[in-house]
Amino acid sequence: MLVELDLDGAVVLVTGGVRGVGLGITRAFLSAGAQVLTCARRPAEVPGASFARCDVRDAEQVSALVSGVVDRFGRLDVLVNNAGGAPFALADRASPRFHSKIVELNLLAPLLVAQAANAVMQTQPAGGAIVNVSSISGRRPSPGTAAYGAAKAGLDSLTASLAVEWAPRVRVNALAVGMVRTEQSHLHYGSEAGIEAVARTVPLGRLASPDEVGACAVFLASPLASYVTGATLVVHGGGETPAFLTAAEEGSR
Repeated sequence: MLVELDLDGAVVLVTGGVRGVGLGITRAFLSAGAQVLTCARRPAEVPGASFARCDVRDAEQVSALVSGVVDRFGRLDVLVNNAGGAPFALADRASPRFHSKIVELNLLAPLLVAQAANAVMQTQPAGGAIVNVSSISGRRPSPGTAAYGAAKAGLDSLTASLAVEWAPRVRVNALAVGMVRTEQSHLHYGSEAGIEAVARTVPLGRLASPDEVGACAVFLASPLASYVTGATLVVHGGGETPAFLTAAEEGSR
C-alpha cells in the first residue's frame, strides 16, 4: 500500500513558528499542503502562513488564539507546541524567578495551549493531533540550562499522560530534538569552527536542519502515524559520541 505524507487543507497551529526550529516546522507543514497559523510575542511575517500575536504563557491570550483559529478556519487539526527555550545560566547563580519563568515557558505553556486545542479537537469527528517539541536536554544532563532540561523531561512525561487521557480522539506525541543549526547557533556553540567541532561529536557528522525537525513533526501529525500516541521520537542524529571513547582514543595515541 502506497501512503503519501499529505496534509492538504489541514489546519495547523505552530507556536513560535517564526524562526529557527519553529520556522522549519512551519515550512514543513506548508510543503505538505496544510493551512498554517503561527504565533509569537512579537509581530513577524512567514511567507505562506498566517500570524497571530500571542504570549503562550497567558491563559486569556491562548484562549483567544485558539478561538481565532476556529473562527477563521472552522476547525483545528494539528497543534505543534514549539515555543520555548532558555538562555545559558548556571543553576546556582540564577534567581528563583528565572527558574520559574523557564519552567512556565517550556512546560506549563505547552499544557495550557494543549488544553485549549484539545477542547476543540474532542468535538471534531476526526479529532486531532498534538506534537510537543521537547529536547534531548530532558534525557541527559543539561548544565547551564538545568531548569530547561527539567522542564523538557516534564514535557515528555506530560505527553505520555495526555495521550492516555485524551485518547482515542486526540493523539499526543513529542519530538526530543538534539542540536540544530539555526540563525542562533553561534550563541550556543561559538564561531563557525566551534559549530563544526560540535557537529563532529554527532554520529551523523552534522547538526540537524530546522526542516528535518519539521519533517518529523509532519510525520507524527499525519495519517502515517495514526497508531502512534504517547511517544517521544528522538531526533538527534545518533546522539553524542560517548566521552570515554574519545578519551580512550586520545590516550592510546
